[in-house]
Amino acid sequence: MTREDRRTWLDTRARAPWRGFRLWLLSFPTMAVVAWMNTAVSMISIGLGIPMMPSAVRLQRRMTNVYRDRIGEWTGRRIERPYLSHEKDPRFATMSRAQRCFMRAVSDPATWRDYSFLMCEPIVAIFTCALPFLLIVYGVWGWMLSMWAGAVLGDIGAQDWYAMIPISQDYTQQPERVVGTAVLGTLFIAIGFLIGPAMLDYHARWARWLLGPTEKARLALRVQHLTETRHDAVDASAAELRRIERDLHDGAQARLVAMGMSLGAIEHLLDKDPEKARLLLAETRASSAKALAELRDLVRGIHPPVLADRGVGDAVKALALDHPLPVEVTVELPGRPEAPVESAVYFAVCEMLTNAAKHSGARRVWVELTHNDGTLRATVTDDGQGGASLEAGTGLRGVERRIGTFDGVLALSSPPGGPTIVTLEVPCDLRTTSHP
Repeated sequence: MTREDRRTWLDTRARAPWRGFRLWLLSFPTMAVVAWMNTAVSMISIGLGIPMMPSAVRLQRRMTNVYRDRIGEWTGRRIERPYLSHEKDPRFATMSRAQRCFMRAVSDPATWRDYSFLMCEPIVAIFTCALPFLLIVYGVWGWMLSMWAGAVLGDIGAQDWYAMIPISQDYTQQPERVVGTAVLGTLFIAIGFLIGPAMLDYHARWARWLLGPTEKARLALRVQHLTETRHDAVDASAAELRRIERDLHDGAQARLVAMGMSLGAIEHLLDKDPEKARLLLAETRASSAKALAELRDLVRGIHPPVLADRGVGDAVKALALDHPLPVEVTVELPGRPEAPVESAVYFAVCEMLTNAAKHSGARRVWVELTHNDGTLRATVTDDGQGGASLEAGTGLRGVERRIGTFDGVLALSSPPGGPTIVTLEVPCDLRTTSHP
C-alpha cells in the first residue's frame, strides 16, 4: 500500500463515523416531515388532506433528496430520483386543479417508498451509519471514567456500569477496573473507526433500496425521457429547417433572383450598349460567387464536408483552426461513431467553443475526445472567469437537449474564477470503416 493509499484509507475511516452521525441528525427534521405527512394522510377522509397532500409530498421529496445527495457524495452510491411526471396524464384531464395535484402526488409509487424510508430511517440509522460514532463516544466516555469521571461518580455515591465494569464508590481503589475501563474504551473507539465505512455503506444500500427507482419505475422513466428527447429532436429539426429556409430565402435565393433580372437586362443591352452589358456581366459574376459562397456556408452549417469525409476528430481540429482563441485538441478515437451521433457531438463541441469565445474571457481552450466503455466523451476546458450555468442562456441547454436525443448527458463545472469544464458523454459504438 502506497503512502497515498494509506492516507486515503485513514481519511475514509476518520470521516465515516462523523458522516454517519450527521445522517442520523437528519432524523430530527425527518420526524417533522413524517408528522406533516401523517397529518395530511389522516385528514384525507374528511377532505382537508386533499389540499394538504401536495405540499406534504413536496416537503417529503426535498427531504429524501437531501439524503440522496449526501449518500451519493459520501459513499459513491448514486441514488437516482424515481419521480414520474404526470403533467400530461389523461386520467387527470377532467379533474380540478386541486384534485390533479392530489392525484399526481398519491399515484406515484415513489411517494410511498419515500414515506416508508422516512418512517424507518431514525431507527435504521442508529444501528447502521450512526453506530460507529456512538461507539467512539462511548469509548471516549470510558477514558473519561478511567481518568477522572469515575472518581467523581464514586465520591458522590453514584452507581453506574461501563459495559460489564461497575462504577461505584471503591472504583478508584481497584486498579483493574480503571485499566479495564480504559482498555474497553480504546476497543470501542477502534471498532467505531474500523466499521465506520462499512456501516455507512450498509446504510447507503438500504437507502438506495427504498429511495431509488424500481425496475418498473426505471423503465417508465426511461420511456418518459425518450419521449421528451424525441419531442426535443423533432422541435430542433423543425427549427433547423426553418433556419435553412430563412437563410436560403434571404441569401442565396435573393441573389439568384437578382442575377436573373441582371441577365434579362444584359440581353436587352447586348446590341444597344455593349459596354454597360459588360459591366452588368461582371456584377453578375460577382453575385454568383457570393451566392456560391453563401450556399457553401449553408451546407457547411448543415453538415461540414470535413465531418463527413474525415470524422468528428478531424472536424473538431478544423474547427479549432478557425477559432479566435488558441485551442488544443486531443483525439483518442479508434473509429467513428454513427453519423447522427458524430454530427450531434460535433455541433455540441462547436457550441461550447463559441461560448468560450463569447462569454468566458479565456486565453486558451482545451478539447479532448475519447471513447471508453462504450461511451464517447467530449470535454471542453477553458481558463476563463468561470461562473457559467445551464440556466444562464449560453446555449448549454440546447446542447443538453441535442445529445439527450442519443441518451447523452452533460456535466458542467464552472466555479467563480474558473476554470470551466464542460463534459458530455454519449453511449455509442465505434466503427473502423468510414461512413458511406
